[in-house]
Amino acid sequence: MNLIVGATGLVGGEVCRQLAASGSATMALVRRTSSPERIAQLTQDGVETAIADLTDPPSLRAACRGVTRIVSTASSTMSRQPGDSIDTVDRQGQLNLIDAAEAAGVEHFVLISFPPVDIEFPLQGAKRAVEDRLRRSRMTHTILQPTCFIEVWLSPALGFDAANAQVRIYGAGTSRTSWISFRDVASFAIAALTGSRAMNQIIRLGGPDARSPLEVVREVERLLGRPITVEHVPEEALRAQFDGSSDPLQRSFAALMLYYARGDVIDMSDAQRMLGLPRLTSVAEYRQSVLGLAG
Repeated sequence: MNLIVGATGLVGGEVCRQLAASGSATMALVRRTSSPERIAQLTQDGVETAIADLTDPPSLRAACRGVTRIVSTASSTMSRQPGDSIDTVDRQGQLNLIDAAEAAGVEHFVLISFPPVDIEFPLQGAKRAVEDRLRRSRMTHTILQPTCFIEVWLSPALGFDAANAQVRIYGAGTSRTSWISFRDVASFAIAALTGSRAMNQIIRLGGPDARSPLEVVREVERLLGRPITVEHVPEEALRAQFDGSSDPLQRSFAALMLYYARGDVIDMSDAQRMLGLPRLTSVAEYRQSVLGLAG
């Protein structure tokens, strides 16, 4: 039995959908306060649910009974749940889950994290502490570190509103990033569940091509046939936001924006060797799905 933690989120929900579609026995960990619509979608996809909470170790121990493999995508960064924080979810909650999984005899644990960033901030501290605990556990493990999700960072939610020709760019916009789709991250997580070469490995993940934000803007301008208004948030402003914030989540968001501004090109040769390389979603394909424009 596979247990997916973070199943009502972006990546976790896609992991559930793909596993269920393949006929693999899958159970989603949900909370009593989870979105009824998202729970209904999991049920419709053919996924069982187990009620538990990362802050409640006894419920985690019960949920882990009979489970052989876990994928954890849980994070507080996009949560709307009261009381969720980097400490309760990304750090202590994940540590509670690893303890419960280890005690239940889970064989393989796949953790979704992110690549190292050259700034110390609360979310990164939590992720690295969990990675370290997982490496010291008795379970085989795979730690996946995907770079920036296309659907998040190149979306209107973060100011990249290409459809309305208004785009916010963090930094100069000239540094390239290997943008990756959350659907591809889900596919890699599933490949890691059974890939023997991926056991006890840390694997960085990126998309099939590296683009700078300004390159994406110019491509969209060419397809739309009109200019796009670009607003730059200078690195100095991001650094000031980072230095001036006492809230752990806001400080972490500022650090991640600095990471975006500086870019991150991922060499996928290790991922290909250990996990295989599924057909990856390019920035152009994402752009086409959003704008309905090919080219």
